[in-house]
Amino acid sequence: MRVGLVSDIHGNRVALEAVLEEMAAVDKLLCAGDVVGYNPWPAACVDELRERDVPTVMGNHDAAVVEGDASGFNRMARAGVEHASEQLDDDQLAWLESLPTERLACNDRVKVVHGHPDDPMRYTRYTRPSEFSPRLLDEEDVLVLGHTHVQGVKQYAEGIVVNPGSVGQPRDGDPRAGYAVVDLEAMTVDTSRVKYDLEAVQDAVADAGLPDRIGRRLARGK
Repeated sequence: MRVGLVSDIHGNRVALEAVLEEMAAVDKLLCAGDVVGYNPWPAACVDELRERDVPTVMGNHDAAVVEGDASGFNRMARAGVEHASEQLDDDQLAWLESLPTERLACNDRVKVVHGHPDDPMRYTRYTRPSEFSPRLLDEEDVLVLGHTHVQGVKQYAEGIVVNPGSVGQPRDGDPRAGYAVVDLEAMTVDTSRVKYDLEAVQDAVADAGLPDRIGRRLARGK
């Protein structure tokens, strides 16, 4: 079974479309949260995952929209949450609200969380690839994390820990959208990056009245 992994789409429809077009055929697609926030198209990104019936977990930006509380966010992040709150209709918001903070998929072989498996609801722990460890694994063969926007994978005797990277706002110095594909039979992971039309997103950020820094940082991958 081949499983596609995406995370931290953050309302970037252009990047999401590029990833879905580039990704080879998979048996299942999973999302590690933060569908909305930052970028101009939260509704389109929610609809894409809903239409594809993609098992998704709730990220901290998703939770902020659902709870109507972005008080702990900086100005840029808060603006993205407020924009998403204005853009989502009742059905889209209900889907976002229905997301769990943890999922088991593929006959419980894959666990998906947004931040850290020991802290799936508060999002206070960022688990970067340098901090990956077999101790993060429980009974699952593959643990999927998001939240850091940094792509990475470590393979251990106990299983695999992987962050597919951010689709919509990478922060590892590579501006290309990130994703990964796991082969559960071979127990291998391929991480990939794909170019997309950054200028189109930057123009849309400006047109939506979102902070300019959102567009500028996309080009730096930071």
